[in-house]
Amino acid sequence: MALKIIASACTGCSACEAQCPNVAISEKGDVLAIDPKKCTMCDGFDSPQCVAVCPVEDCIVPA
Repeated sequence: MALKIIASACTGCSACEAQCPNVAISEKGDVLAIDPKKCTMCDGFDSPQCVAVCPVEDCIVPA
């Protein structure tokens, strides 16, 4: 399973992009998007790294 960013909630701060160990997050217009083919929900970590740094609650959710 992968994660997705709720575009209407995303502020475009880019905090998640730098934290992604799989380089699965990229800019799409004014917001960010997660490539589901690259997202592993951070296997090997205690929690998804993008969720841990996102300042907007419930912005990044399971796809």
